[in-house]
Amino acid sequence: METGNFREGIRTSACIYTIGVAGDSGSGKTTFTQAFRAIFGPDLVCSFSMDDYHLLDRDGRAECGITPLHPDANNLSLFEEHLGLLKGGQTIMKPSYNHTTGTFDPPAPFTPKKIVIVEGLHPFSTENMRRYFDFTCYVDPDDAVKYAWKIARDVGDRGYSPEQVSAEINARKPDYEAYVAPQKQYADAILRITPSVFDPSGERGIYAVSLLQERFEKTVKNIVIPLDLFAMTSLAERDFLIAFQSEELYGREMGAVHFDGDFRIEVIRRLEEAVEEETGVGQVSLYAGREYVSATEAMELILAWRIINRRIFMEYRMQDGVCMPVQ
Repeated sequence: METGNFREGIRTSACIYTIGVAGDSGSGKTTFTQAFRAIFGPDLVCSFSMDDYHLLDRDGRAECGITPLHPDANNLSLFEEHLGLLKGGQTIMKPSYNHTTGTFDPPAPFTPKKIVIVEGLHPFSTENMRRYFDFTCYVDPDDAVKYAWKIARDVGDRGYSPEQVSAEINARKPDYEAYVAPQKQYADAILRITPSVFDPSGERGIYAVSLLQERFEKTVKNIVIPLDLFAMTSLAERDFLIAFQSEELYGREMGAVHFDGDFRIEVIRRLEEAVEEETGVGQVSLYAGREYVSATEAMELILAWRIINRRIFMEYRMQDGVCMPVQ
């Protein structure tokens, strides 16, 4: 696929590009694909949550004493079947779980677009599921960060009390460690979020973010963040940190790019321009009118480039009528 025709190449391709995002409930799975969604837009991108494949509603889980993180609480066989159909470009009758009521809404037709993003607790839990994804990402916030996010979401958006959220977190932890966390080993990219050294209490909503990934087998061009030391020392009024560290994880040599703090918009604008130049996706201007961009927002753009780079070099073959990646 020529980079200059990247967007049109996706639009006219017979293949569906599937992205899986795994992680605990309230871990920020949606957050880190926001930049990618914004770059390609709703005409090319659709998404759904694996929560729709719960087998039991909220009351049913309480009666059975089971958490949604346990595989038995989810219809994984139906999800696997539907994922294969979506990969083949077919419409499914997708179930729908309502987080507000804790019950199920009627199933509805769901037709895949050229890019499908699936977020959930168990998207990489079987070999068959994993083979249907072209790119996999695991979002892994530190416990303190995850708990703060989950309390803010469930109290603010879903009507829980802080005590209920805390009790649920403690009840879910064994299942998280047994069934959700092991999926990290199958991820192409792992996003690790920890408290910022510049905002350890989280009052400003600033976090440190690391992107762990293996070395690219192929890349269009090395996308660089120009470190203008003059601009940084004369213009920046907020603290930031950039680091890189090698790490062995699950027997894989991975590199961790680490961002913390706030970055001047000029630094991020150059990265946006690099994505524009190398992919031909059109203007990328996610943070117009801003003076600073947080480490989390900057990493959204880095991850978007990683996902784009994978798609540029994807090769497919037809297998049982489904367009599958060449391994």
